Formats: sequence, C-alpha cells, structure tokens
Amino acid sequence: MNAPDPNDWNAKTIAEFRANEGRVGGQFEGAPLVLLHHRGRKSGREFVSPMMYLPDDSDPDRIFVFASKAGAPTNPEWYLNLIAAGTATIERGTETYTVVTEEITGDERDGIYVEQAARYPGFAGYAEKTAGVRVIPVVALTRA
Repeated sequence: MNAPDPNDWNAKTIAEFRANEGRVGGQFEGAPLVLLHHRGRKSGREFVSPMMYLPDDSDPDRIFVFASKAGAPTNPEWYLNLIAAGTATIERGTETYTVVTEEITGDERDGIYVEQAARYPGFAGYAEKTAGVRVIPVVALTRA
C-alpha cells in the first residue's frame, strides 16, 4: 500500500478549513489551525501549508508555529522559506492578513515549545525524535 500523498492531504485540509471558517475535523479537530502562504525561496512559487499554532496569550495579533515536520531530521521547506522572506500571509479563521516572521530562540523558545507539547502531546514526541539531531524551530507570526 502506498503512503498518502502529503500534497493531497494538504489540499483536502485547506478545502475543509476554507469551507468551515477555519475549522477542520480528523486529527486537527478542535486544534487551532492556520493556513500559511509562503513563497519558495528558490522556485518563487507560492505554497500554502496548513499547520497548528499556539496563540500568544499576551498579544492577540501574534501566534507561534512549529517547524516540527513530524519529528523528521530536517527542517521543513516552509520554515526555510519564512526565514528567507521575513513576511508571509496567513489565513486564520475567516481572516487573511500579512504577518512579520521572527524566529524565537533560547529560553523563550523552550518555554513556548513546552506549552505546545503540554497542550498537544504529539509535539513532545516530535521533540523526542529530533533530540540530538536538531532543535525544532519556533517562529512568531505577528500581524503586520
């Protein structure tokens, strides 16, 4: 049996997100989800990546996303594109807006990641898989 095509999975998730005002079912039911629009730093193509986020409790215009890639040994392409561009567009709920990107590091990053892993234990598993290989990046997306 073939593995599911991640592009097909993304397309279905994106369609469900847009049809239901930012909500989806399945493994993401009830989880905060955002659609991240980013441009390929090499290809120049636009991509849309659905991902979970953690809201910043002190700033409603700031959220955090996690370059976990399900615990793979390399960072996801979207993360590399975001860092190269410095800005992106997101769809959050029924809104679409531009964000400024900032990589969060050190103790601040660790605290944010621990909170995400406490809320969604899959993220703790991703961190276990990447231990000694890479630190999963955390990126703040702030409304421009």
